[in-house]
Amino acid sequence: MRRRFVLVSAVVTVLVVAVFAVPLAWLAYQYAYDRAMSGAEREVVAVGTVLAVDGDRTEILHAVASTSAGQASRLTVHLPDGTVAGPSGWAPQSVTRRVLRTGRGETLPVGDGVVHLHPTPTTAGGVAVVEILVPDALLHRGVHLAWAGLASVSVLLVGGAAVLADRLAAGPVRATRQLARAAGALGDGDLTVRVVPDGPPEIASAGAAFNDLAGRVAALLAAERELVADLSHRLRTPLTALRLGVEALPAGADKDRLSGAAEAVEQQVDAVIARAREPLAASPAGHCDLRAVVGERVAYWAALAEDQDRSFTLGPIPAPVMVPVPDAELCDALDSLLGNIFRHTPEGTGFAVRVATEPGRATVTIDDAGPGLPAPPRRGRSDSSTGLGLSIARRVAEAGGGELGIDVSPLGGARITLTFATTASHPGTAQPG
Repeated sequence: MRRRFVLVSAVVTVLVVAVFAVPLAWLAYQYAYDRAMSGAEREVVAVGTVLAVDGDRTEILHAVASTSAGQASRLTVHLPDGTVAGPSGWAPQSVTRRVLRTGRGETLPVGDGVVHLHPTPTTAGGVAVVEILVPDALLHRGVHLAWAGLASVSVLLVGGAAVLADRLAAGPVRATRQLARAAGALGDGDLTVRVVPDGPPEIASAGAAFNDLAGRVAALLAAERELVADLSHRLRTPLTALRLGVEALPAGADKDRLSGAAEAVEQQVDAVIARAREPLAASPAGHCDLRAVVGERVAYWAALAEDQDRSFTLGPIPAPVMVPVPDAELCDALDSLLGNIFRHTPEGTGFAVRVATEPGRATVTIDDAGPGLPAPPRRGRSDSSTGLGLSIARRVAEAGGGELGIDVSPLGGARITLTFATTASHPGTAQPG
């Protein structure tokens, strides 16, 4: 942006300078030409005066020698009798005869300047021609110096305009960059970031509006997070009653299964409260073995699948697959997708889970034989398989450098695909056998 200000200012200044400098350069050239020709005319008139009052050749030569052009051998007189008083002429003889015949002066260019021929009447009644050579050195004297001065002034004007534009643009650019950095920090979760309104009034007002917006966002998110934490905390009471009810059941497989489910719910509530208390910018970091987590979650849901007569398959995973997602986050995503199958398809509906790998990427595909997903999916709904569960899975996939895909399954229902970037194994990571 700053470079554009400088470029625009320089271009405009160059155009303005060109509008004035080019005519001035031409005027300087024309002035030097006219000055040289006027000086030559004066010397020709001085010699012509002698011819008009005295026709003596000696006096004519003396008059020629008294001029600066005559002293430089640039002036000669063609007398009516055909003789020449001075050096040989520079104009062709045909031009000289034409001037003698017509009595009209002429100026014509020659190799190193211009020649002016001026007819003058003599005392004897004839017409003589005074011929003077004006070299290029006189025609262009001072022109190059004037042009150099114009060029210097033009360069100074363009450079000064560029420097001035750079200084004028520095303030708006600085304020804009500060606002952009603050917006990026706010997007990364730093709710304390603020800017000092600076720059032109428009940018300063945008900075003040940003501060107001950041304050409102922080207040709204703080209230929402407190509400989530409060609601999660309130779940502890019914969870306690549930655990007491499970403890009262007779020992057996059902009690163990319900006790495990209650414990899992309590762990999830604790995780939600802890997450709500964390700074917004903090994000769980870690890696996990995709093979181990997928196998564990499928085994967890296998017991319920058997109770509901659901057939399921888990494709073979030949080797550990490390992904940049904490195992708890990946468990939540898989539980959300598998739980959707159990909640939103009839009992007896089968499903299949498969993990595929390729260089740098790993994919978890979950197919079911249910009725499929309604279109279009809407984020945030929890009353269908296209609601909150997909939102959780999408967030985890994007955090792991991948994405979530929705398609039609070959089994007839929905196909959900989670893609992750893969990483190298980390020391201390458990590798399933």
